Amino acid sequence: MNFAVVFPGQGSQSVGMLKEMSDTYPEVGETFTEAADILGKDYWTLAQNGSDAELADTRVTQPLMFIGGIAVWRALIKAGLPKPTAIAGHSLGEFSALVASDALDYADGLTLVNQRAQLMSSAVPNGEGGMAALIGMDDDDVIAVCKDTTGDRIVEAVNFNAPGQVAISGHVDALENVVALAKERGARKAIMLPVSVPNHSSLMKDAGTKLAETINAIQWRTPSIPVIQNAQATVPNDVDALLASLRTHVFSPVQWTRTIQALRDEFQVATIIESGPGKVLSGLGKRIDRDLTSMSCETPEKLQAVLQSTQVTA
Repeated sequence: MNFAVVFPGQGSQSVGMLKEMSDTYPEVGETFTEAADILGKDYWTLAQNGSDAELADTRVTQPLMFIGGIAVWRALIKAGLPKPTAIAGHSLGEFSALVASDALDYADGLTLVNQRAQLMSSAVPNGEGGMAALIGMDDDDVIAVCKDTTGDRIVEAVNFNAPGQVAISGHVDALENVVALAKERGARKAIMLPVSVPNHSSLMKDAGTKLAETINAIQWRTPSIPVIQNAQATVPNDVDALLASLRTHVFSPVQWTRTIQALRDEFQVATIIESGPGKVLSGLGKRIDRDLTSMSCETPEKLQAVLQSTQVTA
């Protein structure tokens, strides 16, 4: 059976995440302990005892979700999950996917993600950037409404998460204008998101340039599993192509709808397994193609169901 593993990004974190998994699979706790040794910060205690606001701070969320994604991946592999046909990650999750594919070491990936979080957090002055969600509009209509309201301010369609579900990013005042105009043009829902960072917009170019320096300094390898990257929704031909895409990652769109479609059409994937806390990507997968089986595995019971679906017994 062809199946893919996908890794979530920001928005899937929650207080108490992966507690049951840690009780059953020691790889989860070991992955968090390793991260504490690398970064000098106890993300496990923060995940279990912190507040929603603390976990929502992008400087915390990004390394936390990266660690969580790899922790579940390691538990899956230890339990006997066979090699996936292909893998991908949503936004931040692309870095988890690259580590899972052996393109880079866990320590290098964690260091890179931590720097990414710091750079993105400080990319624009506090209160000037943000994101919004437009529901019930075609992709082209979302792109058009952004172009019709920009002026000298930035607002761009950045996360194509599922048909009729697109996130936009940029300056707060421009976002508010687009939200109002989108409602006039028939959006079923148009809301500002509780995000203070204009993720994946061109406002992140300076952050991307600085992050590229770290990307260039890391030892990279050819992925052992095909990785579909966000910006083009394609598998890079070689490491050079992979890095070229990754250097623009923080200011390029996330083509998630096309990514899932590529997994289905190019790799004949029938099942999408979400490795990490939450089930956001499982929900998006069902919106993109209801004929695909989408499974999360943030609890031992769900992980066992995943293993059974891939004809493996733990």
